[in-house]
Amino acid sequence: MTQEEFIKVLRTKGYSYEIEGDKILVTHRGRVNLDSLQTLPPGVEFKNKGGVFLYSLETLPPGVEFNNGGDVYLNELGWVRDIKGIMIEGVENKRLLHLMISKGLFV
Repeated sequence: MTQEEFIKVLRTKGYSYEIEGDKILVTHRGRVNLDSLQTLPPGVEFKNKGGVFLYSLETLPPGVEFNNGGDVYLNELGWVRDIKGIMIEGVENKRLLHLMISKGLFV
């Protein structure tokens, strides 16, 4: 998916966003439901106030960040669908998810 295609989806759904350099910052006030998308473009950062629902996502490119106010739902993303929660004491789960994305585990 290109950044232009992603922006079109955000506009269609009425989700606010900002462009900062080569990044798209999703800044919606509530949850973001993009459950039909199978991929995202690189350089997307979710900064919305609620959860992010990406049920159909099959790939997740490096550079995608989740700094949203709620949980992240990646039901169909490879082996992640079999994990009920990624929990390591003392490590916030989005931090672990960011590390996994940066290592290219979901491409």
